[in-house]
Amino acid sequence: MSVTDIREEIRHLLKERHAVLLAHNYMRDEVQEIADITGDSLQLSQEAAKTDAEVIVFCGVHFMAESAAILSPDKTVLLPRPDAGCPMADMIDVSGLKELKACHPGVPVVTYVNSSAAVKAESDICCTSANAVSVVKSLPDRKLIFTPDRNLGRWIARFVPDKEFIYWDGYCPTHERLTAERVRQIRAEYPEAQFICHPECAPEVSALADHVCSTSGMYSYCRTSPAKQFIIGTEAGILYKLRLENPDKEFILASPALLCPNMKLTSLEDLLLCLQTMQPVISVPGDVRQKAKAALDRMLAVPRD
Repeated sequence: MSVTDIREEIRHLLKERHAVLLAHNYMRDEVQEIADITGDSLQLSQEAAKTDAEVIVFCGVHFMAESAAILSPDKTVLLPRPDAGCPMADMIDVSGLKELKACHPGVPVVTYVNSSAAVKAESDICCTSANAVSVVKSLPDRKLIFTPDRNLGRWIARFVPDKEFIYWDGYCPTHERLTAERVRQIRAEYPEAQFICHPECAPEVSALADHVCSTSGMYSYCRTSPAKQFIIGTEAGILYKLRLENPDKEFILASPALLCPNMKLTSLEDLLLCLQTMQPVISVPGDVRQKAKAALDRMLAVPRD
C-alpha cells in the first residue's frame, strides 16, 4: 500500500471503529499529521475522555495509554506499539517506592505523570511538568518524596526553597544527553536565538535557558515571543508543530541526540495494523485504577499559579 492508501484506510477504520486518534508531541511527523488530537501525555488522555469515542488509539508510550485507561475506563484503549516504553518510568517500581516510603514514614509522595499506573497508585498526588510547582506548593508538608525524575524535582525545588526534597534517582535518557557544553556551543553558533528547554534536562542545562517549560508551554511561548530564532532543548518531534504554527520563525534542535527511540517506534503501518486487529488493548486493574485516579484527581484539584 502507498502512504496515501495507508492514511486513507486509517481514517476509514477510525470512523468505523468510533475511535479517536491521539499523538504525543514527540511522535513521528506523519503520525502527528494524521492524528485527531496532539499534545502532552496527560492532556491527551483528558481530551479523549471528553469525546464520545468508544475507542482511544494512543500513539505514545505505555504509561500514556495507561493514563487514558485510568481516565476512560469505559473506552477501549489501544497502543499500536506495546513495546514503546519509557525508560524513566521503568526506573521506578512499586517495591522500590514502598521501601523508600518505609524509610520516610508519613512523608507524601509526589509522582510525575511519566510513571506507571501502579506507581501512581502508591503515590499521594501526581504532577505534570507544567503544574509541578503549583502541586508542590499546595502541600502543607515541609518534606516530600519526588519520583521518578530527579531533574524535574530539582527544577521545582528552585521555586520552593522552604521544602526538603527526597529524590528518586530517575531521569529521561533523551534529555540527559543534552549537555551544558553542547548548549554553549550551539548558542555561540546562533547568538540571536533564545534557548528553551524542558525541565527534564539536567540542572546545568536548565540554568543556561532563557525559558524552561513543558512541551505545551513551548508552543505558547514561541507563538507569542517576538524572537525569530529558537534553540529547542527537548525531543525532536516537537519541531513539527512548532514549524507548522510559526512559519516565519526558525527552530534549531539543540542536539541531534534529542531523539527518543521509544517515541519514534510507532509508524503508520503499526497504526493501521492496530486498527485492523483492535490489538493490543491496554487496561489497568480496577483497584490500581482507582488509587491512581485519586492521585491524578488530587493534582487536578490544585489551582494553577
